[in-house]
Amino acid sequence: MMTTPVLTTAFPARVVFVLAAIFVLSPFADPPVALLTGLMVSLIAGNPFAGYTRKYMKLLLQVSVVGLGFGLNAQEAASAGRDGFFVTLISISLTLAAGLLIGRIFRLEKKTSFLLSSGTAICGGSAIAAISPLVRADEKQMSVSLGIIFFLNSLALLIFPFLGKLFHLSQTQFGLWSAIAIHDTSSVVGAAAKFGDQALEVATTVKLVRTLWIIPLSLFTAMVFRSSSRKISIPWFILFFFLAMMIHTLVPAIEPLSNGAVLTAKKGLALTLFLIGNSMSISSVKSMGWKPFLAALILWILVSTGSLAMIRLF
Repeated sequence: MMTTPVLTTAFPARVVFVLAAIFVLSPFADPPVALLTGLMVSLIAGNPFAGYTRKYMKLLLQVSVVGLGFGLNAQEAASAGRDGFFVTLISISLTLAAGLLIGRIFRLEKKTSFLLSSGTAICGGSAIAAISPLVRADEKQMSVSLGIIFFLNSLALLIFPFLGKLFHLSQTQFGLWSAIAIHDTSSVVGAAAKFGDQALEVATTVKLVRTLWIIPLSLFTAMVFRSSSRKISIPWFILFFFLAMMIHTLVPAIEPLSNGAVLTAKKGLALTLFLIGNSMSISSVKSMGWKPFLAALILWILVSTGSLAMIRLF
């Protein structure tokens, strides 16, 4: 999937990768910069540690999200989750319906269309990974869906904070919008962190509650595709996030430790975004195919504009 990097010898490539990672962990790199740094390193040096980063990238994201829980108040988070519940329910239902309709218009394979719709509706790559075995998707269908969602997700991280300021969204409005309209948790948290602390609290809570919809979607998918023997993936790390939030709310004495955990989590998130950017390449973008990409792009634009209009209206 990777294009040929400028540096091909192992030692210089490793040096570039390590120096870039150190920069990402510094105070000078916010989430969008971390992602762009990963993209630049991918073009220059590739990823000399690809075997390790692919293995631990998801775990690093999950640990970072749990760490962010130590900076949230349970009562405020519950209010944010309650406010976003009906918006989430409506948006997921409409996104799945619109995605399947667009897929039919573009004459996409049914499985690819369903994967793209599920990834847009709930939580990007996590939803696709959970749904793929249930629909018996082959390697090409899964890689195309993941690549498209991956690209749009990265684009959202870069442009959403700018759009939020352009439309004069409040912290709560932006947090809710990013949780609904951005695919993966990593970019939702990254965009919200760039916008503000309150936006980060709302976005993280609503997005993780939204992620739990993988479970009913998986059950529905298993029935539709008659795959009851397939294992359903449950995002257990979300429970640890809520546990961290409860500990922070109920035990004020650990505030100094909580501050350290949140700071470490934000650095972990920056490193995750760096690794995500580093895994992208020109060749992987070219391999997506224009019809699935255009269908996913239209669906994402509809979700983004529709959810923004609904949030601003209410």
